[in-house]
Amino acid sequence: MRRAVALGVGFIVAACSSDPGPGGTTPTPTPGEVQVIPLAPLGEVKTTLDRTFTSKQPRPAGQVGPNPSLPEAYESYVTKGFGEVVEGKGEPYTTRAITAETPPPAGPNAKRLTRFVHMPDLQIADDESPTLLGNFDSPPPGPDAALRPQDPYLCRMANAAVRTVNVLHKKDPIAFVLLGGDNADSAQTNEVDWVFGVLSGSERLKCDSGKDDDVVAGPNNDGKDPFKAEGLAMPWKWVTGNHDVLVQGNLGVSAPKKAEAVGVTSNGGTRHYEDGKKGEVNRDDVLADERRALLDRKALMAKIASHADGHGLGEAQKASGRATYTFDVEGTPIRFLVIDTATDTGGADGLLTRSEIDRTIKPALDKAKADNKWVILSSHHAQSSLTKDGGVFGTAAADAVLPDEWATFLGGYTNVVFSMVGHTHEHRIRAVTPTTGHAYWEVMTSAIADFPNEFRVVEIFDQDNGWIMLRATCVDYAQDGDDVAKEGRRRSVIDMDSGWGPASGAGKPEDRNVELWIKKP
Repeated sequence: MRRAVALGVGFIVAACSSDPGPGGTTPTPTPGEVQVIPLAPLGEVKTTLDRTFTSKQPRPAGQVGPNPSLPEAYESYVTKGFGEVVEGKGEPYTTRAITAETPPPAGPNAKRLTRFVHMPDLQIADDESPTLLGNFDSPPPGPDAALRPQDPYLCRMANAAVRTVNVLHKKDPIAFVLLGGDNADSAQTNEVDWVFGVLSGSERLKCDSGKDDDVVAGPNNDGKDPFKAEGLAMPWKWVTGNHDVLVQGNLGVSAPKKAEAVGVTSNGGTRHYEDGKKGEVNRDDVLADERRALLDRKALMAKIASHADGHGLGEAQKASGRATYTFDVEGTPIRFLVIDTATDTGGADGLLTRSEIDRTIKPALDKAKADNKWVILSSHHAQSSLTKDGGVFGTAAADAVLPDEWATFLGGYTNVVFSMVGHTHEHRIRAVTPTTGHAYWEVMTSAIADFPNEFRVVEIFDQDNGWIMLRATCVDYAQDGDDVAKEGRRRSVIDMDSGWGPASGAGKPEDRNVELWIKKP
């Protein structure tokens, strides 16, 4: 017989995860809570132009060992020397043109129009949620992301990325940060609050739920410890991914799932830290926490739209429950069209319907064309990830638009020049070339959640010669003086090198530091 462990609301408020509240701030600690020790300011930040990191340990080609997401197995990998990286030379830019033509030299009035950061797949996770499916974790090609050894460190890894962006901004201004979807991991309220805290700042942010855990005694030495999040020094724009609106990124936000999230029963196996445990995974009952409440689409849109400047969302997105919107880069001909490609009912892959295209996307593209705007698309899913149903657990849509049809549709708009995407946790750049019509560049950026734990700095140039150029630079998050973020990276390397996690998402040199040329519309 299972033991009921749900406690009253008063205890939950005092003992569980911090509530960032408006602007991402959290209450000061009560006596007995772990102290917040602010990190020292970062010094100079290097990019992959200066240096690169590769894993020291070869990934197994055949049989894999024990699951490193389990505490006892993880320690065995550390003992064997897993998790170390080797510093290598930096990588120069690779120049690529979308046609066989060689772009002419830049004109006398060539100029940079904007500089921004693309940061997909933070996947900030509540690793003690009753909805976790830890017992289903398996090496690829199975569900290899049902559990990660770095899960409890993802807040600190994302915070390290934010600190890195801010240092780069001081050296050369960054206009905004464009998220790439999968910002939260499982559509939970507390996860979205943690995303707000990391990105917008918090004096005391504790990414923890249920019981107030201190896995390693003392401050600033494990992923459950509270920390000061400095927040981004520039605006950030929301992009929806499947994990933001689906339970564990795959299952619809149904009434049973809503009850499960705030309940005590773990059906799929979740982490436990009570009574000295170090994150063991089992189906024992958990401490209920109302802050784990699932957000349906409209509730999520309303929550984001009401936070700070709304991060691109407004009344239309609150009404529709979908984060499809536009924003302009002031003083330039650039307009971003952010497209919500996540499903409503389930499935990790992308889904776009003809009715949604006709309702929001086509009018936005038509207006951009009439306004003489160059369009940069942004979505979580790449063109190649569009499906008829979202994949496993999804529901087929009669008017789903598949990859070739989507490429052909966009090919009718010569002002669509670039598309920023995520989802697969890898760097990849390709020209999307429809059978008929105009081609555009698709820029996929890897994840903060998985190795290589990188984001991109993106610059757009008008070369004053009939061409536009996008320059993208991959950046590792800086971890100087931040042992918790450093441990998070080590865990992501072990997840990869053990064979339990995905292979490196670093891609090929032509997918990383690049200069992409395309003719002006």
